[in-house]
Amino acid sequence: MNDAAPAPRRARVRAPELIGKGGWLNTGGKELTLADLRGRIVVLDFWTFCCVNCLHVLDELRELERKHADTLVIIGVHSPKFVHEAEHAAVVDAVERYEVHHPVLDDPELATWKQYAVRAWPTLVVIDPEGYVVAQHAGEGHAHAIGKLVEELEAEHEAKGTLRRGDGPYVAPEPVATDLRFPGKALLLPGGNFLVSDSTRHQLVELAADGETVVRRIGSGERGFGAREFSEPQGLALLPDGRVIVADTVNHALRTYDVETGAVETVAGTGRQWWQGSPTSGPALEVDLSSPWDVAWFDGLVWIAMAGVHQLWTYDPANGTVEVAAGTTNEGLVDGPAAEAWFAQPSGLAATEDRLWIADSETSALRWIDRERVVHTAVGTGLFDFGHRDGAAEQALLQHPLGVTALPDGSVAVSDTYNHALRRYDPATGEVTTLATDLREPSDAVLVGEDIVVVESARHRLTRLRLPDEAVRVEAVAHRTQRAATEVAPGKLRLDVVFQAPTGQKLDTRYGPSTRLLVSATPPELLLSGEGAGTDLARELELNPAVTEGVLHVSAMAASCDDDPANEYPACHVHQQDWGVPLRLTEGATDRLPLVLAGMDA
Repeated sequence: MNDAAPAPRRARVRAPELIGKGGWLNTGGKELTLADLRGRIVVLDFWTFCCVNCLHVLDELRELERKHADTLVIIGVHSPKFVHEAEHAAVVDAVERYEVHHPVLDDPELATWKQYAVRAWPTLVVIDPEGYVVAQHAGEGHAHAIGKLVEELEAEHEAKGTLRRGDGPYVAPEPVATDLRFPGKALLLPGGNFLVSDSTRHQLVELAADGETVVRRIGSGERGFGAREFSEPQGLALLPDGRVIVADTVNHALRTYDVETGAVETVAGTGRQWWQGSPTSGPALEVDLSSPWDVAWFDGLVWIAMAGVHQLWTYDPANGTVEVAAGTTNEGLVDGPAAEAWFAQPSGLAATEDRLWIADSETSALRWIDRERVVHTAVGTGLFDFGHRDGAAEQALLQHPLGVTALPDGSVAVSDTYNHALRRYDPATGEVTTLATDLREPSDAVLVGEDIVVVESARHRLTRLRLPDEAVRVEAVAHRTQRAATEVAPGKLRLDVVFQAPTGQKLDTRYGPSTRLLVSATPPELLLSGEGAGTDLARELELNPAVTEGVLHVSAMAASCDDDPANEYPACHVHQQDWGVPLRLTEGATDRLPLVLAGMDA
C-alpha cells in the first residue's frame, strides 16, 4: 500500500459483454455491444440513482465527456439497491432527472455488476479501444486520474491505429413540456403562494395558491452558479427576516432568495465539494459544503441536511458561519450524542418546538435530534432493510424517504419516496400508518390548513390531499438489498483496500499518512477484533464464528499529488469510498477480502 515500486504488469483481461434485462436508454432504441464500441475508450459507470456519491460522479464526468467527446464513450450501468430502482420507468425518470447525457444500460438483476466483480456504488471501469479492462476505481474523486489515462490511451492507440474517432452512440430523448420537471421541495409563502425547487430545470418556481398556475420563475434555467443560476436546487426554508434560504445542491452552496426584490445571494459554500480534511467550521463563504439537500430553521439556526457527507450542519445568519452539528461522515445508523451519530444521506428536515425530524434516506429511517443534540431513531434499522409495513415503529418499514412534514397534532408525515406513499408516525402511540398511496416519488409535503400538498416529483406536480381522520392500511412488504453476500471463512480475515496512485501521481505524505481506513460491523458482535480507525490500508480482522451473517462497513481514503519535482505547488486529489459488504461466514471459504479503491491493470 505504498508508491515505492510500480505494480507488476498483469495479464490483460478482456472486458465482459454488457447485458441487462432492462435494456438500453439514450441510444435511440439501439442495443449496444462492446463490438459496437471497439476503437473507442469506454468508461463504465456503475451507479444507482439513490446514491449521492453516484450523483457526485455523474457531475465529475461531465467535463470528461465534453473534452473527449470524439474518443470517449461513457456507459452508465444502472445497478439498483432498492426495489423501486429496479423498475424500468424509475430508471428512465432518473436518467432525465439527473441529465445523464450518455447511454445507460438498465441492469435490474445486477448481471453486468457481477460480471465485472463490482462491490460498491459508484465504481468506474475503463476499457481500452481493443476491448481490454485497464483500470477500476471505486468511489469519488477519480475524474482527474481517468482523464490522464484517457489521454494516454488516445496517444497509444492513435499510434497503433486502433483508435476510432467520431460521434458517440448517445441519442437524446425527446423533451417533454411540463410546468415543473422533477420538482424537489416546496414551501408555503406567507402570502399563500407556493415556492417550488424545480430541480431538473435549475430554477425556483412560484405557483399561485392553486398549486398549478405559474406566477414567476427564478433563475435562468441553465445549470450554473451566477446571480441568476442554480444547479439542481432542493430544500427551501423561510428565515425570520422573510427571505427564503435555498439548498443549491449541486453547487454545494446555500443561497437566499428575497421574495420582494427577487435578489439571489450566496450565503454559504464556495461552489466546491467538501472532501475529508477540509475545514468543518468557519466563515460560511470560505467553507466547502457537500450536496446540501434540505434546510430548516430550528433553535435559532439554519440546519442543513448535508447528504453528501452523511451529516447535519448549521448555518448562523447572524455571524455568517457554518459548522458540523451532528454525524461523523460514516454512513450508517447509529444514535447517541451528535458527535458520535451516523447518518446515511439525510435528505429531509422538519422542525417542531423541541426536535428536528430527519428523513435519513439510505437507512430508510425517520430520525430526530433534540435541543441537547442527541440523535434518536423512530423508524428504521439500517442500510439494508426496507419495505412498506405499518404498525409499531420498531417493526415498521419505509423505503428511501426524502421528506418529512410536521403535523398539527405532534405527529409527522413522511414522504416515503420509493414506496410512492405518504406515511404518518405518531410519537404518542409509536405507530406508523399510511395516509396515501399511488403518489409518484413524493419528495416533500407542506401543510395548508386541513390539507397537505405533496410534491409528486416523478409526476411533475403538486398534489393536494385532505388529511384523513383514519389512515389507509396496506399489506405489509419487507425487503433486503438484493446484493449477494460474500462468503468468507470465520476467524482471521485479511482486509486489503487496493490503492495504486494514478500515473503521474504519488501518495501525499508531506503532512503525515495520506491514507485512512475505518472498519466496523453490523451487528457489532461480528468483529472480535480489527474495528476502528487507522492509516494502513491493510488490516487483520477476526470474525466471530457465532455470528453467521452481517455487514462489514469499510471507509477508505487516499490522497495523491502530481509527481513533478519542478512544481512547487502540485495539484492534489482525494479518493474515497465507503463499502457496506454483506458477509456470510462459511467454513472453507476465502480468508482474504480485497476492495479496490483505485487499481490499474495496464
